[in-house]
Amino acid sequence: MFMARMHARKRGKSGSKKPAVKAKPDWVEADKREIESLIVKLAKEGMTGSAIGRELRDQYGIPRVKDVMGKTVTAVLKAQKEAPEYPEDLLSLIKKAVFLRKHLDKNPKDTHNTRGLALIESKIRRLQKYYKRKKVLPADWYYKPEEASMLVK
Repeated sequence: MFMARMHARKRGKSGSKKPAVKAKPDWVEADKREIESLIVKLAKEGMTGSAIGRELRDQYGIPRVKDVMGKTVTAVLKAQKEAPEYPEDLLSLIKKAVFLRKHLDKNPKDTHNTRGLALIESKIRRLQKYYKRKKVLPADWYYKPEEASMLVK
């Protein structure tokens, strides 16, 4: 049947759907070199991979980089040696956990957010195991809440 969400009591399939056709649209005029230089330029400005994709979609009219170039934004950044040290999704979860820890230091009786922190940190640990298996993170890397604020800055 249908799988339930991990940290909620609900089921659902809400979210955006990707187009069925995985070919470069005819109306996209930019070529691969142009798009690659745009990606590198935006990465040097400090944008993350998802922010670069959003910028290319909204400002430059490039719907999906993978359809046009045959590889993702992250793959382009890795090829140009501009990729971040840690994956974007892991860093965003660590950032959430750091801000939540600061909040809980000021508000120790906030039990709802204490549970939220536990859920976020369990997601971090699951992602950590996945990225170690895929050899994106070194085998001896572990999430340490005390050192997490250093990663975010």
